[in-house]
Amino acid sequence: MTDLPTLPTGALIRSARRRDGRPQSAIAGLCGISTDYLSQIERGLRQPSGEVLVKLAAELQVKVATLLGDTDPKPAKSEPTVPAGSAVVQALLQRHVPALDPLPAMELRTRVEQAWKVWQTSPRRFTEAEALLPELVREVEGALRVQRTGTDAAERRDVLRVSADLYGLLRSYYRRIGRLDLSLMVADRALRAAEDADDPLRIAAARWNLGHVLLSQPGSEQDAADVAMDASRDLATAVDSPEAAAVRGALELVAVVADAHARRPWAARDRLATGAVPLARQSGESNTLWTVFGPTNVELHALSVEMTAGDAVEGLRLADRIDVSALPSRERKFTFGLEVARCYDLRRDDAAVLVHLLELEQLAPEDLERSPLGRQLVLGLLGRVRPTYRRQATGIAERLHLL
Repeated sequence: MTDLPTLPTGALIRSARRRDGRPQSAIAGLCGISTDYLSQIERGLRQPSGEVLVKLAAELQVKVATLLGDTDPKPAKSEPTVPAGSAVVQALLQRHVPALDPLPAMELRTRVEQAWKVWQTSPRRFTEAEALLPELVREVEGALRVQRTGTDAAERRDVLRVSADLYGLLRSYYRRIGRLDLSLMVADRALRAAEDADDPLRIAAARWNLGHVLLSQPGSEQDAADVAMDASRDLATAVDSPEAAAVRGALELVAVVADAHARRPWAARDRLATGAVPLARQSGESNTLWTVFGPTNVELHALSVEMTAGDAVEGLRLADRIDVSALPSRERKFTFGLEVARCYDLRRDDAAVLVHLLELEQLAPEDLERSPLGRQLVLGLLGRVRPTYRRQATGIAERLHLL
């Protein structure tokens, strides 16, 4: 049986754009090209450069190979090729039995908090977390099974709280390695553990986790916003404290991101001003249940909204006012630098893009290796960089295994 002919690249781009639902003018503007140029590409009159192809694929949320008509199931070079944490995956999926000598909740809490500290602060957080998490998962799961039939109500509640916190970390880890199925699984476990512990703050934080899983799935933006806003309202009626304000603020930011991803920047800006900013004033800079909410994170999300909307000028203006040095999360610092790099990319300021990518490689090399946007920025840079910067751009591409 002969292979079926594939559509030309222009037709594949047109098909992907129509599925996306946005007009040529919107996609062209966000990719830094003219509407006429995109129209000519879609009609087969011009072939897109490698740089333009990468940007179109990123904006339309498809693989570059898809726009080239490649049906080979192997991952494209622009996708991360790092191992997907098999030991941490197996630790979650294997059958757990009650521990013969379970660790007390206080000791488990210390170990989970240490794992969270590694996850938020280490430049090699994937490597270090993968060394800690498998045994920690087994210990917490074993203690949970003991407490199901135990008679110490206070200890049982504390173990449930610890497990909710661990599942929250696992949600972030599995999401970053591309296992959204497991990320959703542990988000649900975190919610059930928090509900069994009858802990309003942790229930809200678990729903915040669930909102982030939904944000990772195109088309689920409204579901993410609904989950977050329901959780915020429930928490507001249950607890009145700076910690509650911080978690509610983090939930507001889930809805902000949902609006931005759904191409409603005006709604995202309004939610920031009317919802997140007042709560940031109440909470101050905080890291309640590792949500990293406060005035700085609100400013970071304002930058993200403008970057997603394609307004590089406003995004860079906002970035100039942000100081991330005191943030407790290296990931948030990395995201800030990545989004600034994207704004410079929209302006075709290649020197600035390269400088920021090199800084990101120093800040969090494992995050850059796993970042689809970071890898796309490197590929785009390679397609147009001047000879002056080619050696450095090629070097970072090689270190990311893109060449």
